[in-house]
Parts: sequence; C-alpha cells; structure tokens
Amino acid sequence: MEKQYLKRNVDEILLSWSREKPPDRKPLLLRGARQVGKSSALRQFGKQFKNYVEINFDENKEVKSFFDSSLSPQEICEQLALYYHTPIIPGETLLFFDEIQSCQPALAKLRYFYEKYSELHVVAAGSLPALAAGLEFALEEIPSFGVGRIRSLFMYPFGFDEFLTALNEEELSEAVKAASQENHLPSLFINNFWAS
Repeated sequence: MEKQYLKRNVDEILLSWSREKPPDRKPLLLRGARQVGKSSALRQFGKQFKNYVEINFDENKEVKSFFDSSLSPQEICEQLALYYHTPIIPGETLLFFDEIQSCQPALAKLRYFYEKYSELHVVAAGSLPALAAGLEFALEEIPSFGVGRIRSLFMYPFGFDEFLTALNEEELSEAVKAASQENHLPSLFINNFWAS
C-alpha cells in the first residue's frame, strides 16, 4: 500500500522550476537533513512527467561507474535508459539522482547537464548528516562546483503551516502566516483548533 503524500511547501517551487525554459532552468540540487522528505517530494513531483528515472547511489552502487568516465550527459543518459529500461527524453523525463553525496563524480557532472543537456529536467537530493561523508563535505571536494550552473534549494523538516495544510486547515495556515507581533492571531482560533 502506497503511503499518502502530504503536501509540502517545496512542491510549488518544484513546479515553478519545471516550467522554466533553458537556459534559465538549471539542474536542481535539493539539500537538507536526513528524513525531512526530500526524496518523497521529488518522487511525487516525478508523477507529473511521462517518464521518471530515480538513481539512488546508496542502493545502486554499480551505476556509479557510468559517471567515472568522460562520458557526455547524453551518453550517461543513454546508458541509464538502457539500465533502467526507461526512456530519458527531454521534456518528458525527470531524472532524479538520490543520495548524490555518495557519488562525487555524479555531483561534479551536474554542471555539465546544464552546459550540454539543459533541455533535460535533472534533480538531485543530498543529505546533510553530521558525518564527514555528508553532502557539504562532498561539495567542498569539488573545485568551483557548478557556480551559476546549478540551482540549490534547502528543504526543512515538516513545518507547522504544512501540518495545518495536511489537516485541511489552509485558512488557519494562511492566518498564522499573516500574523505578526503587531497583528497577532486571536487565541480563540488556536484554542478552538487544539480543542477539536
């Protein structure tokens, strides 16, 4: 049984990114702590494409060899399409590199997807554990990593506004967002919410 997906704030950003045209649309690197929902959000986003290819570098270590050579992004995609039995076609396919911090050559090649294959929708997710093997440390190892060629987006844990949205309390969520020190939300709303 498939788990129910709970709407996240990043969903709208992903949709907006997908509608950008090259060269404005760059490969997207979704960063954040482990278990905040990066992979789930990108899998849900992938349902909007005709084809979806997910490469998890922790689980499919043998695929790393495709990135060790001097292959072009198009040649890498040809090999991945054969391996996963799924066509990789610009405008129709979302190519998702998960746990990209586990494959430094793939991380380094993200920039070439922008430079040489920008019409393809490419996303990657990487975790930020406290361990030295984390994404931030992997990024430091790559000289001039994709400056201006990769869009980086940070994803946070499930927030209170997302919690309210999951409970179909969109109006309360908007009211909480609009509240400020000068224009506070009456406690009656909060008390009624927790009482229900």
